[in-house]
Amino acid sequence: MPTQKKRTVTIQDVAKTAGVSVSTVSRVLNGKVDVAGETQERILEIISKLGYTSNLAARSMRSHRKNLLGLVVPDIGFPYSIEVMKGINRAIVESTFDLLVYTTGDIHKTGTILHEQHYVSLLNNSLTDGVIIVASAAAEFITNAPIIAVDPHIINPNYPSVQGTNYHGALDVMEYLISLGHRRIAFICGRPEIGSAERRLKGYREALTQAGIEIDEDLIVPGDFTTAAGHTSALQLLRLKNPPTAIFAANDMSAIGVYQAAEEMGLRIPEDLSVVGFDNITEAKYLGLTTVDQSLSEMGYIATQMLIKMANKETLDVQVHKVPTKLVKRTSCLAVAEMSVAGKQM
Repeated sequence: MPTQKKRTVTIQDVAKTAGVSVSTVSRVLNGKVDVAGETQERILEIISKLGYTSNLAARSMRSHRKNLLGLVVPDIGFPYSIEVMKGINRAIVESTFDLLVYTTGDIHKTGTILHEQHYVSLLNNSLTDGVIIVASAAAEFITNAPIIAVDPHIINPNYPSVQGTNYHGALDVMEYLISLGHRRIAFICGRPEIGSAERRLKGYREALTQAGIEIDEDLIVPGDFTTAAGHTSALQLLRLKNPPTAIFAANDMSAIGVYQAAEEMGLRIPEDLSVVGFDNITEAKYLGLTTVDQSLSEMGYIATQMLIKMANKETLDVQVHKVPTKLVKRTSCLAVAEMSVAGKQM
């Protein structure tokens, strides 16, 4: 049976069906307000009925302004990314821009830097007025339009960025745990190539040093910001001959893995083990997890506003916008003395 090849619907088809000129259809597609309301509605209905899709790249070539921003994000299903995207979406709603999203779908994919550079080049050289990169890994990009990073992997990228105060957030966690009497505090690291993970580890180490507590390297274990790695690392820590009384996980997803490991070993949080995370994702609230809020949604919102300023040829007040972190105390921590009492009562 011969196959039918569907003819591509053109802007001329839309214009003919609507009984208007091609330029009128084009003005509707480009969001112009000088087309009569009834005419505009009829054209949009016909576009929907015929299944016409305008060619973004072709439109970009005809106009210096696209009113379109790009977003490059490693994994849109990761809770961290979702929180950042909430803020980006809020800024887009308030603006005249639309958003085009690209994702690799997996934070562990290799070639991340090359992927970022390729898609930033593709978007900014033909389609968009600027690109937001979440957790960027590349140090530089070849681009014709502005870019901005949210929580870049590298500490000092050569492009604007919005960053949390990761080091100070980690210090706050450690000072809190130490004030509760904890001395054997473990740390589950994040991905070592990421600047924020490095700064959190630095805060952990320096807080112990400032408190005069010797750093035990057995209490520092690898992680990669995932629940699975947090679970594996927590089991390793809890099986030590002298296990920690508290675990500081580099992010909330890792902390969820600690909860899983504790349950497997018959340990209760916080009666037998205090746990702290970092990020303050939605799940943290329902776990009662003490964590560090780095205002991920606000970071996405601020980054989008900064990018819009650059797209409008406005000068930024700062190249690096620091968003302060805040320790959020919930029910996952107890003072060491209280843990002992709770254990005897059970």
